[in-house]
Parts: sequence; C-alpha cells; structure tokens
Amino acid sequence: MNRDQIEKILKDVSSGKLEVEDALKNLGSFAFEELGFAKIDHHRALRKGFPEVIYCEGKTLEQITEISGKILEKSGELMATRADREVFEGIRKLENAAVYHEQARIVVVQNKQRDKTGNIVILSAGTSDIPVAEEAKVTAETLGNNVKPIYDVGVAGIHRLFHHASVIAEASVIIVVAGMEGALASVVGGIVSCPVIGVPVSSGYGASFGGVAALLTMLNSCAVGVLVVNIDNGFGAGYAASLINKLPEKGS
Repeated sequence: MNRDQIEKILKDVSSGKLEVEDALKNLGSFAFEELGFAKIDHHRALRKGFPEVIYCEGKTLEQITEISGKILEKSGELMATRADREVFEGIRKLENAAVYHEQARIVVVQNKQRDKTGNIVILSAGTSDIPVAEEAKVTAETLGNNVKPIYDVGVAGIHRLFHHASVIAEASVIIVVAGMEGALASVVGGIVSCPVIGVPVSSGYGASFGGVAALLTMLNSCAVGVLVVNIDNGFGAGYAASLINKLPEKGS
C-alpha cells in the first residue's frame, strides 16, 4: 500500500462512493498477506516509500514468483535482489516491464516514474568491486535518487580518486565499496563533509578472510561520519543512502 492508494480510499469514503465498512476491509487487507511460506508486508511502501524487497537467495522460483505477483497486485512496483536470469524470466512472465540488471543481480519493475533527487556518489576501490557497487547503484536509483558511479579509484593509485574531487565534494551521501584492506572508506571519510557508507567486499587474497579484513578496517576507521554495512551488502548501502538523501524532503 502507498499514500496514493490510501488517499483514494479516503476520498471515496468522503464522496460516498465507498462505505466505511468496505474501506476498513480494504485497509485491513493491505497490512500483510499470509502465503504460508511468507507473510508479505503490504504496508512497507507506506512506511518506507517502496514495497517490500524480495531477497531471492534461498527461495524457490515458485516462492519468488508467487510473492512477486502479490506485491505487484498491490503496488505495481517490485525489486528482487540476488536474482539470476531464471528468476528474471519468471517475474517477466508476470510483468513484461521487468528489467534485469545483470551485474547488480537485481530485477526491477517500475510502472510509475519517480522524480530523482539529491546526489549520491558511489566509489569502488577496484574493478572487482563493481558488482556490489552496481547493486547499491540500482537500488538507490530505483528508490528515486540521482546517482553518480565512479569506479576503480582505490588507494593503490590515490591520484585517481583526487581527479574526481569536485564531484565527490558535491555529494549528499557517498557509498564506498572496497575489498582487500578496505582503506578507501577512511580516506574518503577524512576529506568530505557528508555521511560515508562503507561496504566491505569479499574480494581479496586469503588473509582478507572473505571481506572480514575490509569490514574490520572500516569499523575501526578514525574518520568521523563513516558508517558500515555488512560484507557485500550493496543493497543495504543503497537503501540507507536513499533514506539519508531524502531527509531534507521530510523536513520541508
């Protein structure tokens, strides 16, 4: 459920087109939907501005498509993360407007145009980190944000980062995606005035411990304003960046 749907119900009650009891039934059915294997939170869009997002790993194709169908019935919008091409084809059978972002592994259905706002910059330390950075990028763009990606600007060649200093300085939020030792988040956090969201990535040789080394580096950053999400969680970073980016709208 979203604000437009609630507004329509209230207007229909006010104009006499809809009885109060029927309105209550409609509102009640939007709370959540029981599927046995899942309880779909149809009020997520009202609270967060976007419907519940489907995390596809660990779910069967049948579960994913049934959840997708129910979400699309109520909202017309959908995001499914960690999705492969088989999942995309399954969702596209339900909604031909489905788009698959292969590097990000995200399926998006967006039947209404969202105004883009703010200025989120996404930095990746290396080319190997781009898939996680793309997950953050697609997430933030889908939620209605202007996003500028700048890739392969890690500390091994720090001059590459400074070449983009003017763009970085104008950001409202910065997402830093880095594997190996994860030092880029601290470097960026020390030179900007906006929040920095660090995303440790599982890329790296043995002693990087699948992203744990980068995670610990980011958590122990001496730069103020550096926040950290879980390893490889580009989606979480993109969503959090969107919430931060849209705070001025709430205050207006």
